[in-house]
Amino acid sequence: MAGAGYVGTELGPPGYLGQRDNLRERLEEYGLALVGGYIPIRFSEPEHWAEDLAAMGATLDLFAAAEGTEAKAVLADAGSPERARFPGRAASDQTIGLDTAGWRRLSEGVARAADLARTRGFEPTFHHHTATFVEAPWEIERLLELTDVGLLLDTGHLALGGGDPTVALRDWAERINHVHVKDVRNDVLAGVIADRADMPEAWRRGVFCELGTGDVDLESFFEELVRSQYAGWLVVEQDMVPQSPRDAADAEVSQIRNRAWLTEHASL
Repeated sequence: MAGAGYVGTELGPPGYLGQRDNLRERLEEYGLALVGGYIPIRFSEPEHWAEDLAAMGATLDLFAAAEGTEAKAVLADAGSPERARFPGRAASDQTIGLDTAGWRRLSEGVARAADLARTRGFEPTFHHHTATFVEAPWEIERLLELTDVGLLLDTGHLALGGGDPTVALRDWAERINHVHVKDVRNDVLAGVIADRADMPEAWRRGVFCELGTGDVDLESFFEELVRSQYAGWLVVEQDMVPQSPRDAADAEVSQIRNRAWLTEHASL
């Protein structure tokens, strides 16, 4: 990451970049700031809150071990087996979404997680995510109505969920406090939906691709980002399921090209 020109990173799976006794040293060695960490919680299932909030606490311990970090607590719904089977479908089929009681449970769960993050000194943000109960634009709108957390805008997951990242940036600018940048191949998504394939299969088929090689209008997105005066981190992602050492090597090279694309097309 440092060699490709990035200056920060999210945590990844807890322990992947280091443990409490060496995480700070490893980040400092490569000049990388810790900017966030993904925290999946089964928000609409109260019976799992104690377990999931305990795991969140362990992630926040890693944040604290990095010292001096302003990492965002990236909250996300842990989804459900049903939603994992139907990526992208909620935009046109609201029957697979939560009912009123489900939204009430989810909003209470988000409030508890947000309180934990704030108590520990970290700002929460909510990541709308494919194959979860907060995926389609109407679900994101509902989340914003029911909670007070900031919103992580992810260009790829929003496009896959049926939204327009540029319009979303304009509409939700006041709530956006973190940004993930990725691109999406609509032909792959259409095939996944037509085949009734699940989200892991979408990753395997390469639904998320290198910046500028997919169908998200990233040029317009960055123009709007400048107008919005957003001043937070931009996290580049290209979710995939590596199936061989070659896939992992290709992913590394892709991130180098992604960084170059940002320099050429977004002056970043």
